[in-house]
Amino acid sequence: MQREQEKFSGQVAVVTGAGSGIGRALAERLASAGSRLALSDIDTAGLDETVARCRAKGAEVEPTALDVACRDAVFAHADATEARFGQVNLVINNAGVALDGHIRDLSIEDMEWLININMWGVVYGTKAFLPHLERATWGHVVNISSVFGIIAVPGQAAYNMAKFAVRGFTECLRQELELSDLNVSATSVHPGGVRTNIAKSARSQRDAASRAKLTARFDRAARTEPDSAAKQILAGVIADAPRVLVGLDAHLIDGIQRLAPTAYRNLTKRLSR
Repeated sequence: MQREQEKFSGQVAVVTGAGSGIGRALAERLASAGSRLALSDIDTAGLDETVARCRAKGAEVEPTALDVACRDAVFAHADATEARFGQVNLVINNAGVALDGHIRDLSIEDMEWLININMWGVVYGTKAFLPHLERATWGHVVNISSVFGIIAVPGQAAYNMAKFAVRGFTECLRQELELSDLNVSATSVHPGGVRTNIAKSARSQRDAASRAKLTARFDRAARTEPDSAAKQILAGVIADAPRVLVGLDAHLIDGIQRLAPTAYRNLTKRLSR
């Protein structure tokens, strides 16, 4: 926590999807580190709870009900944040949703819903806040991808598509920032199984029994607590890491993909049956 306080105390941090899970854990750790916080979520009840927890730690917090799929709202949020705090240093594009189902069964509308949040929400958040980050003494963009931005899994086509896109977008962004004279950097984050409600709240084409079985499997596999994920992510920012793998499972999956970049599919198919 000392390193977090040294880096983030008095700095302005933006976290989307702060109403639960990793977003809430990030907000709470940043509050403990002394950051001033601009927190947002479409879930206002969850956001209110996070805000209360952060204020109880003494943090200055500005909450915003925000749908990251709405471009105008995200850009307005960026302008309002700088107007409120006078600067922006850290932007964590964390908000995301899940969609379970095979490609032949998924509707275009459901796929668009996920892409608008998980991909375009990241793009909007990055583009909207970059000019503000450039004006600060230092700036950092953190975009939350997934281990499903490293490997593809049957039944997760829309999620894979968005998370692979976030990875590519963020890696390109970092290279462009490194070529500039700006004091801004970027990190792509790839969590493995984290104990959040994303699986329970996912849209699904499965029947109730199959969905319950899938959720139970996720709960068994999700070994990383949100606070541990947040700690690893913030350590990555402090180290200016280009990529952060969250959890031992993320490191294992990344290693499998490197060793067997196409053959890993045999394993994911067996696990999906």
